[in-house]
Amino acid sequence: MIPDSRNVKREIIIPKNKYNNAEEGDKVLCRIINPEKIEDKNYDLGGEIVKILGKAGNEETEYNSLLYKFGLEEIFPDEVIKEVQKRTAITDIKNREDYRDKICFTIDPEDAKDYDDAVSLELTKDNNYLLGVHISDVSEYVRENTALDREAFRRGTSVYLANRVVHMLPQKLSNDLCSLKEKEDRLTFSVIIKINKQGTIKDYSIEKSVINSKRRFTYEEVQKIIDSKKGEFSEIISMMNNLAKKLTSKRLKEGSLDFETREPKFIFDEKGKLKDIKIYDRLDSMRMIEEFMLLANKCVTEYVKELSKSERRQYEFIYRVHDYPDPEKLNDLTEYIEQFGYDFNINEKDSINRLLEMIKGKPEEYIINNLLIRSMAKAIYTNKNIGHYGLGFQYYTHFTSPIRRYPDLIVHRILKEYLFNNKNINKKILELRKSLPDICKHTSETEQNAVYAEREYSKLLQIKYLTSHIGDEFEGVISGMTSFGMFVELDNIMAEGLIRFRDIEDDFYEYDEKRHCAVGRRRRKEFHSGQKVKVQIINASLETKKIDLILIDN
Repeated sequence: MIPDSRNVKREIIIPKNKYNNAEEGDKVLCRIINPEKIEDKNYDLGGEIVKILGKAGNEETEYNSLLYKFGLEEIFPDEVIKEVQKRTAITDIKNREDYRDKICFTIDPEDAKDYDDAVSLELTKDNNYLLGVHISDVSEYVRENTALDREAFRRGTSVYLANRVVHMLPQKLSNDLCSLKEKEDRLTFSVIIKINKQGTIKDYSIEKSVINSKRRFTYEEVQKIIDSKKGEFSEIISMMNNLAKKLTSKRLKEGSLDFETREPKFIFDEKGKLKDIKIYDRLDSMRMIEEFMLLANKCVTEYVKELSKSERRQYEFIYRVHDYPDPEKLNDLTEYIEQFGYDFNINEKDSINRLLEMIKGKPEEYIINNLLIRSMAKAIYTNKNIGHYGLGFQYYTHFTSPIRRYPDLIVHRILKEYLFNNKNINKKILELRKSLPDICKHTSETEQNAVYAEREYSKLLQIKYLTSHIGDEFEGVISGMTSFGMFVELDNIMAEGLIRFRDIEDDFYEYDEKRHCAVGRRRRKEFHSGQKVKVQIINASLETKKIDLILIDN
């Protein structure tokens, strides 16, 4: 058996009596029977077939394989389902601010069903903005030390796999009772922020609340209203967009980095069959919601900071932190970026923003953006605050997505303790001091696991799409080089394939590691990263997860 694994790279030998009816070409789940020998190359690895998943290369087989590989489970345990079946909509709104008459609405992707957040905006009598960020109060439904809570912690996050979702919470909660559905009363945790015309926070409050969303918008619908200034709630939406632009401008001036990344958008027909791949447009409507969520996350963290300061003691909390980048990685990146003619000072954060501005619209824009992101430290959850380098915030957390992220749910619980339950606060702080390190470590790990799973499933769908385009020609950008070939990212699909130097017929090409380019021996023709090329698909294999290309008319 050839492992589909990041950790085990060697073949595993299966004795005949351990086949369990598996045949050549099957995708299988295998148990290694001598795992202590994984690192010892003098010994063969032996195994037994535990489960047959189906034929390798079959789309459903590969999906199920991915679930096993990343430890993802679609089905919830019986005890969790029984617990959820008893949950009903909570109608007791005592001690809650009643915002049901306020104009607020949700703005989400077209295919979303779990609506975590709604927004509202009005002008005060003194001509300031009053922004409301209303977040689903999931902690009212997911109580501590229940089977539901333990399962949500184990999963850590929802995993979004194109047209499928592996939920953190059962759908009765995530898509119904906790989801801020249009024209239905829902319990929320609101951050009401007073902002002046320059985009500076003047005041804020954090409140348990109840809302009734007046409209379920998609990003595309809101973008049309922004562009045309016509449509339902157009005046409020236009005001929201203006405020968001001020907040973005202020944030960037204060040291926040603004990476321009791309994501593939998979288009499916009515039967769930993949029919097309496009690039997600990063719309102003998306940036607007991102900006409001950043602000709410920042405010609740500032509240805990100010509480610690006024009480002269450390109130425990979950922080979302992002460390300074590794100077060695940035130094390597500087050498690479110099080939494009850009001046880049690794010791100046402003230099990174200037570079991001200079590369906008260039063929190499997304390559450099991605390389910069990879050179950065990974953002993680921790109870020890070090600030967020990428955002330029000294204090930051995740508060706005408790339906799909466990840390947000914990942040809600902590805030409720600090805001409304001061009687046993000493005991609570001591409990949190013990429990938060493990919660932060585990949820940081589940988040990374979800990122890897989502990337791999996207790659599977891209390859699946290209299996029906063998022989077709595409334009792309050279995204990387090796000693034996160059990788090309296809425009509009974002799939990355390999052109082997041996398959380029006009010359014999060699990789010049120092100059980061490939040079022909006879004609001295060069290929370099960021260069636009035209290619033909010659192979796309779901089994090997590889795409092979040849160069056309370059």
